[in-house]
Amino acid sequence: MTRHALRTRPRGFSATLVVAALAACTLAACSDSSSSSSPAQATLCDDVPAIDAAAAPSAASPAGTRPLPAWYDDAKLGIMIHWGVWTIPGWAETTLDPERVADKNDPDYLLAPGGIERFVRHNPYTEWYENSLAIDGTATQQFHRETYGAKFPYTGFQAAFEEQSAAWDADDWARLFATARARYVVFVSKHHDGYALWPTSVANPERPGWNSSRDFVGELADAVRSRCVRLGLYYSGGIDWSFRAPPVTSLLEFVDPAPASAEYARYVEQQYLELIERYRPSVLWNDITSPKLVDESALFSLYYAAVPDGVVNDRWGFDPTTPLPDFRTAEYDVRDGIYNEKWEAVRGIGRTFGFNVNQTVEQYGTPEKYIHLLIDVVSKNGNLLLNVGPMADGSIPAPQVTVLEELGAWLETNGEAIFATRPWTQFGGLTRFGGPNGDDLPVRFTRSADGRTVYAIVLGTPTGTSVVLRLFAGTAASVRLLGGASDLDFTDDDGDLRIDLSEELPASAAHAFAIRLAD
Repeated sequence: MTRHALRTRPRGFSATLVVAALAACTLAACSDSSSSSSPAQATLCDDVPAIDAAAAPSAASPAGTRPLPAWYDDAKLGIMIHWGVWTIPGWAETTLDPERVADKNDPDYLLAPGGIERFVRHNPYTEWYENSLAIDGTATQQFHRETYGAKFPYTGFQAAFEEQSAAWDADDWARLFATARARYVVFVSKHHDGYALWPTSVANPERPGWNSSRDFVGELADAVRSRCVRLGLYYSGGIDWSFRAPPVTSLLEFVDPAPASAEYARYVEQQYLELIERYRPSVLWNDITSPKLVDESALFSLYYAAVPDGVVNDRWGFDPTTPLPDFRTAEYDVRDGIYNEKWEAVRGIGRTFGFNVNQTVEQYGTPEKYIHLLIDVVSKNGNLLLNVGPMADGSIPAPQVTVLEELGAWLETNGEAIFATRPWTQFGGLTRFGGPNGDDLPVRFTRSADGRTVYAIVLGTPTGTSVVLRLFAGTAASVRLLGGASDLDFTDDDGDLRIDLSEELPASAAHAFAIRLAD
């Protein structure tokens, strides 16, 4: 069957059918927006607008493209969750750091000659366990043979995962994500191993029963929406090892990894339709690519009809007729400067997305690291999608919990400088001295949506009783410290902005100053 023939009759993809089925159910009505009065029940319902399909677009949308829904531009922080069958072994090497392989100047750069091949042989991503297992001579293969035996198949982990995941409570996750002040979550509904984390009615012809009977997606949707946190769904469209056996080992296989059959294309289409109909995700987050025979334009049209303020990412196919994505993605990487298009930095807390028993506390990273990362990303017109990798029973590793709790505590005081802001004329600058050794401290800038307030966020804690912003590019009318009680005195010092403090600042990952600009 040709691609054209398949496109003319995309089985199941009827926007009319989906819209009619959902006609009596707005996003606000489908989502339980109630919140507990108990202070122990973290919620964002007092801080964010109600989930509303008619939400206004962002004024920052690039010309000539679909307007970017304002909620996504305002959100700034999301949580991704990688959880699945691979958590039973929960094992990968930790020799490669994804931060380094994204650096063009690093010897392990992913796109350097041999970079892909080196990465897959020493893959730090546990969610790629099935692929690493299929490559002869890998440390993963050796671990598997010594622990489970050479003949034990990857699919044999399904029973243990389903048994252990019975302990999972969606409300525990939702409470933590709201505590972190995250505005949306992106849950991995199906990763490259093809295991679906919802009771799909679309049968897998290659691995019958290769899905959960428990509705993990639906339970999480209810839990996060009850706290006014939006649900997004990740789906691996380009790789599915239940249809095309691993391994993926080369750059060429990464460029075109999707199973080529019409059967797989129909399978992907029907599962996407089911996810949209059942869960109405606010983010449709595809990975790698999609089958060539999938009609992406029809899929996008159907999705936008069902979820008018939904957004899609950029990891789809190469069909020139596919609509432009709503945002770009950067994995374990950050833009060098302000990016005109909306983008999202996606990475794990540590060196992997899925849970890895080998990861050390140091490799997870400190809360300060991720607070600085969020500030940097937002100053450059991005959102941060920070991933957690729960264990099979649903418990999130303690270092990741600490990062999210500390991030939320910092945002409780300084969220005004992050949420619903826009990039300023420059993303960064420096203090004049103020560091612990008399050196300069880095500064990141954001601005309020109305453009009247600039937020100068100093990364670290300046010493002394004044902060000097080098060559501040605006004219200040007033200055206040977020979390402070009153306005601060300030002077223009030969182009620098000197802010006087009543006392030394307490230790914190970062301090934010709201600078009201003169008319």
